[in-house]
Formats: sequence, C-alpha cells, structure tokens
Amino acid sequence: MVTALYFFDTPTRSLPLAIWSMAVDRGRLRRFKGVSFAKLLGAGKGETFTPRDADINRWGFLVVIEEDRLAALDQSRIVKKWRRFSTGEYRILLDPISSHGKWSRREPFEVKGNVNADGKIAAITRARIKASHTSRFFSSVPPVTASLHGSPGLLAAIGIGEAPIGLQGTFSLWNSAAHLRTFAYKGEAHIKAIADTEKFQWYAEELFARFSVREERGSMVDKRSN
Repeated sequence: MVTALYFFDTPTRSLPLAIWSMAVDRGRLRRFKGVSFAKLLGAGKGETFTPRDADINRWGFLVVIEEDRLAALDQSRIVKKWRRFSTGEYRILLDPISSHGKWSRREPFEVKGNVNADGKIAAITRARIKASHTSRFFSSVPPVTASLHGSPGLLAAIGIGEAPIGLQGTFSLWNSAAHLRTFAYKGEAHIKAIADTEKFQWYAEELFARFSVREERGSMVDKRSN
C-alpha cells in the first residue's frame, strides 16, 4: 500500500466545479479498485490554521491504495477531471513511519518496519474537535502557528480538513525527521499545546502520522490565476 496525497490549485471561476467534484468524488474514490481509505480535503493557506485561513482555490484528496493500482488512479477520470479545471497540481507519495490515533474511527495507515526514514519527512495531523471546546482550541493555535513558521527545516505547511470547523488537520513537509522532532518535542508553544490537549480533552478523535517521502511531483507553490 502507498499513501497518495493530491492538491489542485483552481481558479475562482472553477469554484462551482470544484465544489461539485468534492461532493461526487467522495464515493468514487472510496469505490476505486485497490483503495482502502480515501478522504476529500479542503485546504487552508497555512497562515493561521483557523477557519479564516480557508483557501477556496486549493482542494485535494488523500488515498491509501495498492501500489499496482496507483498508475490507474493517476490516469483515472477522477484525476483527469481535476486536471482539466486546475492550474496546478501537486502529488506526493508517502510511506508511513508511525501513526497514532484514528481517522473516522479507522486506523488508515499501515506502518511497516522497513521504511527508510532518511531524507524528507511529511506529517499529517487530523482531529475532530468537540463542539464545546472549539473556541478554546482556536485560541491556542496562534502561538503554535508562529512557532511552526519559525521552525528550521520546515519546507511547507498548510491546513487540511473535511470541513471548515470541527474537522481540522495539517499537512507539513520537513527536511528531516530531526527537524520535525525538534518542533514537536522541544518547541515551547507546541509542548504547551500538547499539555493543554491532555488537560482540556478538546478532541473527540485525533491522529498524528509521520511519513517518509517516496516521490513528489509538481510544486506546493501556488501557480493559479483568477
């Protein structure tokens, strides 16, 4: 199995098509042969990691798929349709190094012991926030965001989610596992956020996964035009 994450940059004029595709492709991806897990994702600009960060011009999806079906997915009607109305595409192939927690009551990433952890590392977080803790949660985000953007070794970071509020996540890309560990376990803001998570129990469900980067295609740099 391989985890494939796609992001498409779409011009504003294509917004109706993007929203329609987000609705109809959910089932199509889940039913695609070889797929064991699939999520359609909205994206944030990576500036504040709050709802006002939502980016109506970037959309994506994550799939866990059998390796011999990856080429078929990449040339499928689903992906080709997104390419037709997008101005930029980024695809990254990932192999799980570690994964803790659940996503939609499932453990989507199968960790194998022979994954090479040298080189670039990607991290995906995802949480379902309890409604009663939404305000408190977002008030804790700015210090962590500032710490993240100031972290050595960070290559890219954006928000991801199945909904603007309540189902939040992040995708980040790092030069090395050491850089990611430094941010996660030595940064004061992030350490406090971890402690507050334990104290306030604001997640109904959470997941944190690290991946070795097998391959990148395209760029996370925004090339769209309106």
